[in-house]
Amino acid sequence: MAKITFQSPAVSLEIPDRAFAVLTGPLGCGKTTILRLIAGLEKNVQGEIFFGDKKVSDLDAGARDVGMVFEDDALYPQMSIRQNIAFGLQRRKFSLTEISRRIEDAAGALGIAGLLKKRPVELSPVERQRAAIARAIGRQPKVLLLDEPLANFDAAARAALRADLRKLHERLEATIIYATADAAEAMALGERIVILDEGRVQQDGLLAEVYAAPANLFVAGFLGAPAMNFIHGTLKMERDALLFREAGEGTIEVRFPLAERAVAGKLADKAVVLGIRPEHIAIVEAEKGQESANSFPALIDFIETVGGDATYHLQTGAHAVVARVGVGSGDQPAGRRTRAQFDERRVHLFDPGSGRRIAEA
Repeated sequence: MAKITFQSPAVSLEIPDRAFAVLTGPLGCGKTTILRLIAGLEKNVQGEIFFGDKKVSDLDAGARDVGMVFEDDALYPQMSIRQNIAFGLQRRKFSLTEISRRIEDAAGALGIAGLLKKRPVELSPVERQRAAIARAIGRQPKVLLLDEPLANFDAAARAALRADLRKLHERLEATIIYATADAAEAMALGERIVILDEGRVQQDGLLAEVYAAPANLFVAGFLGAPAMNFIHGTLKMERDALLFREAGEGTIEVRFPLAERAVAGKLADKAVVLGIRPEHIAIVEAEKGQESANSFPALIDFIETVGGDATYHLQTGAHAVVARVGVGSGDQPAGRRTRAQFDERRVHLFDPGSGRRIAEA
């Protein structure tokens, strides 16, 4: 049983047994400190850590049954890869037969079976990191911690290693916690995601749920590329709807049907921040857009095309707005005036003071 419970004055976490959880947030948000505390490399007298029902806060690192991989592979340069993987197993007094079996299993899982006789200096950086991960899983720990292990590699190598880590999780009977400052990597890896900022948990949950319902402006802006659009404005009651109007001389209006008048009454006449992701904005023909609900005029500033996606950078007069659409679904040149349309079902409203997401209209 390796459910991890982490309690401190600033952070409260519970990672389910055998979960693959990703800690993410900007540099300096506290990810590495949390991993080092779980591993026992640092001690926090104000907090408590449990693996299942067992308190491990007072145990030394060697007694916690934790494997850890760092950004730097930290292999012993004078040893072969086989010797590197074997070193920790020998210290734990495993039999030669068991050590050999574990080495072959770990090396096979990471695709380095043909490199076991080589020393780290003879390997590429990617191969060395694969060897470091093999050394960590060779111990078959209950908890595997990975601290920015792919930070130094190019996109192709990162994608290949991420795929291998997902496969490893399926075969390992371990709880895995992976730390990264890269939001795109966090979204590619995590079934469960924990977003941190300034040493505090901003949101913790299943990735799909966090992405669809961010707790606050920080989470909403951190996840997603391009980032969520934030538009300042006010809410007004208007007959059978609640109407959002963009601040300043902006052109955006969004109408919300009144599902619950009590909630609408609390929101009316309030300054809010409207959030919407670029993929939830469509580019429509100007003539048709005049007849479309929740559409607005905008100037196309410039367009970026990557693969099958076109990213439109728009100006409304008060805000810059980004829309991501499929190539060919709204082909219009830069410098032209167009209309864009919100999917009002995907709109979020945030309190500009606290930053928290507020009740849906």
